[in-house]
Amino acid sequence: MSILHRIASLCRTLTRLAVLAASLATPAVHAAEPPMPRLDGAVGWLNSPPLTLESLRGKVVLVDFWTYSCINCLRTLPHVRAWAQRYAGQGLVVVGVHTPEFAFEKNLANVQRATTDLKIGFPVAIDSNFAIWRSFQNRAWPAFYLVDAQGRVRHQQYGEGDFDATETMIQSLLKEAGPAAAPKPVPPVALDTSGVGLPPDMRNAKSSETYVGYQQAEGFASPGGVFPDSAHAYAPGMPRLNEWGLSGEWTVRPEFAELNRAGGSVVYRFHARDLHLVLGRGSAGKPLRFQLTLDGKPPGADHGVDTDAAGNGVIDGERLYQLVRQQGRIGDRTIEIRFLDAGVRAFAFTFG
Repeated sequence: MSILHRIASLCRTLTRLAVLAASLATPAVHAAEPPMPRLDGAVGWLNSPPLTLESLRGKVVLVDFWTYSCINCLRTLPHVRAWAQRYAGQGLVVVGVHTPEFAFEKNLANVQRATTDLKIGFPVAIDSNFAIWRSFQNRAWPAFYLVDAQGRVRHQQYGEGDFDATETMIQSLLKEAGPAAAPKPVPPVALDTSGVGLPPDMRNAKSSETYVGYQQAEGFASPGGVFPDSAHAYAPGMPRLNEWGLSGEWTVRPEFAELNRAGGSVVYRFHARDLHLVLGRGSAGKPLRFQLTLDGKPPGADHGVDTDAAGNGVIDGERLYQLVRQQGRIGDRTIEIRFLDAGVRAFAFTFG
């Protein structure tokens, strides 16, 4: 057979393969995709009656696993809210699954307050017992699962980011669902940059999530280390970059450290644009005051949304508090948060 004949034969073979591939490009091509797991086991629902696979049949569904003190979840929410509003009339249903990281996030009143404060209008399943988490075999906050109108999981995304890819997939699944659901031209997502919604400054993010409770604590610099589950008078030591210490009388528990006497503080040496701290009030029924310094001085323009320029702030509930958002050059900084009232619980530092 001549070279020309071989080339022609190869072209015909490739053409047949292309036709075969095109013939398979029907809904059956997704038969290997797993079916959407059930949403059974929620201890309650917000913004909606309980949703079922049957009630969602024929809809494109975005399942968003989140928890309200998670900075990555909070930075993702502006996108999720926008998608819920933009595509609701075209067949998209957003289902938030609130699965707690900390014990206080199992409290229904806390989740209700957070949902209101965060302006979440889509249905939220309260997954305090991790039933839906286990059903999906989920492993991260936040996590997206996109389900097509036939009830098949077609796309998964763990962690924040890749928002354009997720939105493109939403549009693709709506188009598949039928002409009536085909997405119309829409404006870009309007990000809320006034608080924690601003995307992280990854170029300057040299500090990472740090837990205060002894179960996961790292980088603890106070002399003598942690004394678990017992009151102890700590000194902060001299933390190096990404180390932290306690000052005053604290009891360190698996999830948090609780201040026993007013005047104690937490010191952290960090390098990032933003610093957040998850704080709570324990059994205290009143707001608890704190005051912070950066390198020994009030933060000024570098204060976060939960403090003022003098470094003053108030703990009004169990949630994430943005303490620092630096405006100028980012360098190594030392923050000291001094608590003026006893009963404060400190859970975890996060950065952005």
